[in-house]
Amino acid sequence: MAMLEAPKNLPEKAADLRVLLASREVEIIGFKAELRSRDLLIEKLKHQLAGLRRHQFGSRSESLDQLELSLEEEEIARAAETPATIEADEEKRQPKRKPLPDHLPRNETVLEVGDACASCGGKLK
Repeated sequence: MAMLEAPKNLPEKAADLRVLLASREVEIIGFKAELRSRDLLIEKLKHQLAGLRRHQFGSRSESLDQLELSLEEEEIARAAETPATIEADEEKRQPKRKPLPDHLPRNETVLEVGDACASCGGKLK
């Protein structure tokens, strides 16, 4: 441990030294109290962190069962709603484009598929 150097501007009178010493002791007591409260806060936060880690990374056998039950209930509810929503969707559907006018010519072209692929020449199935 290194030797502490005495401050150069200490009072010369004993009474002044006692006052200075008392003020330093009060200051030290305050620092110790602050240190103790911070240590308690650190321990509390460590405990909370450990609990959260157990919750997040611990065994999940029960939580998965509860999750599966809620998912099954949601699927059943969706299945019950599905027929009604499909019928409603079919009634609401309207063509997005207007049909082509009747005066436009319509040509029907049928293309024959060959026996071989045009790009590689392999046989088609």
